[in-house]
Amino acid sequence: MSPARPVAKDVAAELLRAEMSLLDPAMRRDRVRVAALLSEDFLEFGASGRAWTRAQILDLLAAEKFDPPVIEDFACRRIADTVVLVTYRAVRAKGVAGEREVTLRSSLWAKRAGKWRMCFHQGTRAA
Repeated sequence: MSPARPVAKDVAAELLRAEMSLLDPAMRRDRVRVAALLSEDFLEFGASGRAWTRAQILDLLAAEKFDPPVIEDFACRRIADTVVLVTYRAVRAKGVAGEREVTLRSSLWAKRAGKWRMCFHQGTRAA
């Protein structure tokens, strides 16, 4: 397997901003703005083990109460000319003791019609 090609710094910064915006509670409630970032064929495998379609995610995010995590270890890997794999840790402090709840996240972003759109997202609880 050949090594992944590097992602330009401006592309990595744009995708980090997009990922961060999708973790912002106000943004998540804005169906139009979220829809603009998700491809029509979007699919998510949640940390719960459930699969979500684009329509289901748009409905869910519009109504949820959400405590945003902090992004750690953000990385981008070019899969093809117009496809980038984004990976990171989403970390939240839980409870009065501030225990860390960590979820490993991955997203596939494809550039379509000149704009980056998330095609796939997965969250996996980390030990």
